[in-house]
Amino acid sequence: MTRVVLPHHLRSLARLDGEVQVEARTTREVLDALEAAHPALRGTLRDSGSGQRRPFVRFYACSEDLSHVSLDDPLPAAVLRGDEPFLVIGAMAGG
Repeated sequence: MTRVVLPHHLRSLARLDGEVQVEARTTREVLDALEAAHPALRGTLRDSGSGQRRPFVRFYACSEDLSHVSLDDPLPAAVLRGDEPFLVIGAMAGG
């Protein structure tokens, strides 16, 4: 099982109390599983039309930014083992 940590506002939207566990080996599979189990998250993590990551959403695991790798690349081994979580982070912007 892949452990997923969502930011507070997305946990509230999906009515989750904490970490989520999904069966997934890639970022795309994580997103698919989250959206299937929690329909309120559709369109919040990726664009509904293109399926690409939304601009101010970032994905991290094992101290690595996975935001710009292919959604179909395998997740790091530590994430697949459940040792490390897959983190969804809202990016900061401003000046």
